[in-house]
Amino acid sequence: MGAGSTGNDGGDHPIDGTALLKAAALASVPADRLPSLLARVQADLGPRIDEYRRRYERIEAAPDRETFLVERDHWEAIAVRLGLSERERDAAERAHETAVERWGSTTDRRAEFETALEIRSAVVIGVDGSEE
Repeated sequence: MGAGSTGNDGGDHPIDGTALLKAAALASVPADRLPSLLARVQADLGPRIDEYRRRYERIEAAPDRETFLVERDHWEAIAVRLGLSERERDAAERAHETAVERWGSTTDRRAEFETALEIRSAVVIGVDGSEE
């Protein structure tokens, strides 16, 4: 499914390895726990993609993922729904935001995304390419 999925990392999620490592280091969550955490988040977000498409600004639509800008406290609601600890919530949010910054670098939009992330947060939802 996603750029971060390797088939043996605890499940499918759209976050790549570099973003995973950076998020794990910054959020004090062991790197080996982050893939399964992100797979849990993806399992929750995937079925909600139509809601995200209606409610939020989509800043990227790739074959394997869609990226949305959301309000700053959006991750609090996700954490409550999934029963995440503060560290887990922080790690998941950082992984999604780091992924956006990295993708921005590859498309010459990094400065734009960094500015947006100063006032909002990001949610990256993996898609199978047939949902659009």
